[in-house]
Amino acid sequence: MIAVAIGGFFGAILRFKVSQWNQKKLKQEKFIATFLVNIIGSFLLGISVGGAYNNFITQLIAIGFLGAFTTFSTFSFEVVQLLEARRVKTALLYAISSCIVSIAFASIGYLF
Repeated sequence: MIAVAIGGFFGAILRFKVSQWNQKKLKQEKFIATFLVNIIGSFLLGISVGGAYNNFITQLIAIGFLGAFTTFSTFSFEVVQLLEARRVKTALLYAISSCIVSIAFASIGYLF
């Protein structure tokens, strides 16, 4: 539990910082930060699960850090917001590309 808590603490903070950076520096829409975080997180999850790490490290990184860093709920809500704003093409592109690219990056990370 300690490994998950420590990893989650740092993952959540980094997730928050990436969102702030995206909005302040890049001035991109909110969903771009979520997209990037989920792609990076998928890649890192593939690496952490595919590597021969001990149980503590796996719990710290895969479950704690990456569990807090990535976010399916925010992704889902952002798709709903785009649909409500009648940005159907953007919502579909975001939803489809997030799933395909995240899975691809998890696979690449796993094979890495």
